[in-house]
Amino acid sequence: MNNFLDPAILFFIFGAFAGLVKSNLEIPQPIARFLSLYLLMALGLKGGFALQKSGFTLEIGLALGLAIFLATLIPLIGYAILRTRLNNYDSAAIAATYGSVSAVTFITATQFLGQQGIAYGGHMAAAMALMESPAIILAILLANKARAASTQKTASIGLSKILHESFTDGAQLLLLGSMAVGLLSGDDGQRIMAPFSIDLFKGMLAFFLLDMGLMAAKNLGGIKGKPKIVLVYALLAPLLHAGLALLLCNLLGLPLGDTILLMVLAASASYIAVPAVLRHALPEVNPGLYMGMSLGITFPFNIILGIPLYTFMAQWVR
Repeated sequence: MNNFLDPAILFFIFGAFAGLVKSNLEIPQPIARFLSLYLLMALGLKGGFALQKSGFTLEIGLALGLAIFLATLIPLIGYAILRTRLNNYDSAAIAATYGSVSAVTFITATQFLGQQGIAYGGHMAAAMALMESPAIILAILLANKARAASTQKTASIGLSKILHESFTDGAQLLLLGSMAVGLLSGDDGQRIMAPFSIDLFKGMLAFFLLDMGLMAAKNLGGIKGKPKIVLVYALLAPLLHAGLALLLCNLLGLPLGDTILLMVLAASASYIAVPAVLRHALPEVNPGLYMGMSLGITFPFNIILGIPLYTFMAQWVR
């Protein structure tokens, strides 16, 4: 219940309401972009400062390795399930969207854990960055394979170009660069940057989630008229993916905070990085399909209900 009373979550719900009633309320795109970059920079700094204190351990290596494994396994499972009801291109696009991650969902989860007094490792920001690209690569490979097997004349997208776009994406570079700054500057840097990366964080997150609520409401129409599996997958996939992450985290003995964040990452779906690539890599698919699923259904579910639910699940099995 406390999650519903959190100002950031309430602003998200308010934004969704404003969008559903077709209000003219909007956040100018340059401001929304700035807020997104600010949140990534602040998160990277926090992760770098924490990593500087903890150092690199076997536990951290296991968490990062598991993050990459999940980012590879989830889109493969998703593609196999979706192909039973959808064509190869739609299946690949949705699998990539749900195999990648949502940075805002992750940032909201770190804020929630902080309020609950649950510690987590600074390296989890790096885990998030590592989980963005595997699903995109797999989707391109699957789409190119489908094109080769069909009679379509659509040219295959060069994997090297997609790899370059994935690994040089500005948001991802900012996150990793901020982590490096935090790691190198240590305690002195943390003290200097605290007014920026800590004091402003909550207000900036609330403002950004207001915009996300507006966007979520506007993207709901993208799934109208689609097969039932689209709605079912958008609601059930996060739970199944979080459960898979929980099982593997417990087998490896990862700490509670890291386990919850890996569950959140596994349950999330990309609505920024992956769609930006898929518009060029999979022109056969209407972006409204995967955007409607990820931003219209899965993102609100995770923000409002998912994060506290995954936290409860992780605590319950301990």
